[in-house]
Amino acid sequence: MKISRRTLTNLGLAGLASAASAPVMAQTSGRTTYGPQRREIPHGMVKTSKLFKAPPGYVNALAVAPEGLWLGQQKLSGKAAQSYHLPDPTDLREAAWLVDWNGKLMKTVQTNSRNTSGMAYGNGCVWMMANQEPQGVFQVDMSSKEISHRQIPLALPGQDGGGSHGAQWRDGKLWIVANRPRLMLRVDPKTWAPEVAIPIYISADKPRWHDMTFDGDGNIWMVTGNDSKSYKEGKPGLVKYDGKTGQVLFTYDFAAGSCDPHGLEFHNGTLISCDAGIHPGWPNGDSPSAGWVFKIETV
Repeated sequence: MKISRRTLTNLGLAGLASAASAPVMAQTSGRTTYGPQRREIPHGMVKTSKLFKAPPGYVNALAVAPEGLWLGQQKLSGKAAQSYHLPDPTDLREAAWLVDWNGKLMKTVQTNSRNTSGMAYGNGCVWMMANQEPQGVFQVDMSSKEISHRQIPLALPGQDGGGSHGAQWRDGKLWIVANRPRLMLRVDPKTWAPEVAIPIYISADKPRWHDMTFDGDGNIWMVTGNDSKSYKEGKPGLVKYDGKTGQVLFTYDFAAGSCDPHGLEFHNGTLISCDAGIHPGWPNGDSPSAGWVFKIETV
């Protein structure tokens, strides 16, 4: 897609071409704070409460649907499996599981996504966000038929679109957490044209990011975290953005002993998350809440 400078300006992307050209892995570090911000950002604390255990496997994504909650399975293969000292799976397909709010499995959809690290549900399909080759967004219907596989927009010529660490369906549009340019992108799911871009806020103490969601007021929440080598060292957080301006409204730390957040959703006035059970830099299964879906509440 050829995009004019005017389009880039409307998207808030002027000057970001160099950032977009550098590959960024999910939850990778960055040391720059982006976006128009208040001089002093209010700060608070949140805690977690377990709801139910997900099906066996690494669950790294969530999507609310009228019928229940979709869970995105993450498998590690190739170089990703080697980095975690895991064997390659015999079946490379990654599932989307529909469960009720007690965790009962109601439906399974198989997808060709790889290292799934985000998902959305909309237009009768799951939209799975790959975080390793072949990258991109896999649109799959309820019969496990792949409708489309497209790269995240705004890649330079000759590049794929990089990985993603979250997604959200809202008002007929697909929001993508685009790792390489460090943006939350709103994309038209029919034309695949990028329409809105909000820079991801990162700070020196929390340079990692994960999934995003919208609350009932239309504000955006995103999971953040620090560089760490174990659950004990981990310091996850949340950032709340104004959904109209992109300005950061609030930041939060998780109370000690909380579950490790990966996916993020909003349901009945409450933030919902999941603990994949695998975390960059940590021993496998180090989190005591691995595999759990849980709610997040302010302290």
